[in-house]
Amino acid sequence: MTETDLQQQRTGNWHTAGNPVRTLEEARAFVEQAGFALLYPERSLPLVPTFLGAYAGSSDRLPDAKHAFADPRTAPAIELMVRLLRERGAYEMSLLPGVDLISSPALFPFFYALVSDRNPKAAPKVRAQGATVSPLSATVFEAIREKGPLSKGKLREAVGRELSNAALDRALGELWAILKITRVDYRSDEGAFWDVLYRWSPQVVKEGINISAPEAISAILSKYLQAAIAVSQDEIEQFFSYLTSRFKVREVMHALLAARELSYLTVGGKTLVRLTPPPEPRRSNHG
Repeated sequence: MTETDLQQQRTGNWHTAGNPVRTLEEARAFVEQAGFALLYPERSLPLVPTFLGAYAGSSDRLPDAKHAFADPRTAPAIELMVRLLRERGAYEMSLLPGVDLISSPALFPFFYALVSDRNPKAAPKVRAQGATVSPLSATVFEAIREKGPLSKGKLREAVGRELSNAALDRALGELWAILKITRVDYRSDEGAFWDVLYRWSPQVVKEGINISAPEAISAILSKYLQAAIAVSQDEIEQFFSYLTSRFKVREVMHALLAARELSYLTVGGKTLVRLTPPPEPRRSNHG
């Protein structure tokens, strides 16, 4: 395989070869096939497909999250994504602040297994107790659990009108990062609506709680390689570093390589990892 072959296969899979995703059915099929995609390009993750790129049918001059508002392709792409989220044809999560990831319904429980606290109905522990969120986040979680789905405006009424936008965004971000909550709708007059994930999608949560971390890494990695064809170990670790420890990822990779489910491939002088192709059928000596 040459670098050109690899690039052509990726652009076909990622819908950036002049094959744009425009209908709800096409968007659903793209997310199912890719497994997951960033909403916008992220410089640290160049080998992950993007929903905006699939909508545009091209990777040419795609804006990052900070500049997306000024791109005419952004609004219709977001509208299509929101329609998909609304009917649970995809799920959205925060990979890191400002970087959103869209997952297929089939793969989302595996993401949940890696980033959640596995205790969906319990209030998140505050930082003083050695965990991940601020006291405000715990208050916001309770408000959404009692009265959700809620927009930021309604949340402010429930939690305290004096709350700043930045503080509320930070609290929502902390809860979203561990999948306590998720965005479930968007309206132009009120913005995003948030609900607790266990109420919005109980089946996904139920599945995710029972998936081990190695099983989750293996499933997400396999789907990633299916869509990206072949990537370096560094690129794999860079993506997973936002979800779990690099050590755990290496352990799973070594196990999959030992089991020959993954194998190495040299392309353009680079050593890449791929799913091991099925063996070619043996030719019969008869006839």
